Amino acid sequence: MITIYRRHRRGCKHRLQGRKHRHCQCPIWVDGTLAGVEIRESLKLRDWQRAQEIIRGWEANGQRIARQEAEPMSVKEACNKFLADAEARGLRPSTLYKYRLLFRQLQDFAKSNGRRFLCECDLDFLRRFRGSWPNRNMAAGKKLQALRAFCRFVHDSGWVATNPAIKLKPPKITDRPTMPFTRDEFTRILAACDKYPDKLNAVRLRALVLLLRYSGLRITDAVTVRRDRITDGKLFLYTAKTGTAVYCPLPPFLLTALEVVPTVNEHFFWTGTSKPKSAVGDWQRA
Repeated sequence: MITIYRRHRRGCKHRLQGRKHRHCQCPIWVDGTLAGVEIRESLKLRDWQRAQEIIRGWEANGQRIARQEAEPMSVKEACNKFLADAEARGLRPSTLYKYRLLFRQLQDFAKSNGRRFLCECDLDFLRRFRGSWPNRNMAAGKKLQALRAFCRFVHDSGWVATNPAIKLKPPKITDRPTMPFTRDEFTRILAACDKYPDKLNAVRLRALVLLLRYSGLRITDAVTVRRDRITDGKLFLYTAKTGTAVYCPLPPFLLTALEVVPTVNEHFFWTGTSKPKSAVGDWQRA
């Protein structure tokens, strides 16, 4: 006679209940004797009903029947397939970068917890993975959206039976609203620009600060703006993130600050040869 039982993982909350508890997602093992041969091994399954069907087949035939099943989809392979699909959809490089970062963390966490296949990444695993994030508030919410998008992709592809990420609750966001600089603060910002060690870049930095202040552009759009986008004292462009058209009149002192920016190419603050993300990072540090 042979029986099946769940061999509880170290992190399973039902571990102390032993073999008698089977309502979890721990691996299923078989123990007993079949045709005079002692059997004690893993069935490499978590589905209890499927395990029972296999054991009934063994007992009916008086011997073990090898399963001719394809290996489940691994976490690493699923991540690579998601990235390939994302690139084919034309997602922005910054978005792809965030997915790659999330997948590196996911694969490292799965490896450290002994999980190789997608079918092993249940709701409890995802909750513990989310708990390992250093991100909080809005950053954690955005990261959870990316994780849900990945889980929805693998579920729609038929690689997992259910989508456990649906039951992951979003984090509580307690960020305080960002208040505008006061007149005194902005005066001190401009004064700091004038004291910047590199005098040539001090001119550029002052012009960039004024452009951010009086155009309302995101820093990526401001750093990569072309000179020909400003005509007759007005700025016109399409934002990089959303593709929204921006039309904005600029004050005379801002136009003067932009005119004195040294002419290197068709941009005010960017060489045009590096990646925008790198150029933005340099200006953010400045």
